[in-house]
Amino acid sequence: MDSAADEVEQAIAGELQLMDPRVRSSPELAGRLLDPEFVEVGGSGRRWTYATMLAELAGHPGSSADGPRYEPSEITGVRLAPGLVHLTFETVLGERHSRHSSIWRRGRDGGWRMYYHQATRVPPGVDQ
Repeated sequence: MDSAADEVEQAIAGELQLMDPRVRSSPELAGRLLDPEFVEVGGSGRRWTYATMLAELAGHPGSSADGPRYEPSEITGVRLAPGLVHLTFETVLGERHSRHSSIWRRGRDGGWRMYYHQATRVPPGVDQ
């Protein structure tokens, strides 16, 4: 069995992969990192599911090799239970700053997949 620290590190590794333009532009690669029951509430307030995210992710900012890339910071995590990790972090993408929360769970195959994601845009001038 993995330790809590190992599980957090595996979830962080998955999170960073999902920020990689090569993964974001490939429904096949992104699909390996999203749980089939995946749900996201985006910074715009839109609700995304596994199917809608995979259908549209390649067209989102941060998905092009020659465009802006996500710059993550302050990534921390805690194991909620064996096989279940909660991550929080911040990103900058171009001029957009946002705060994120995601839940990762280990699948039956042993791989880690994002189960839930919440993004909140940080307006200019807000520090905390």
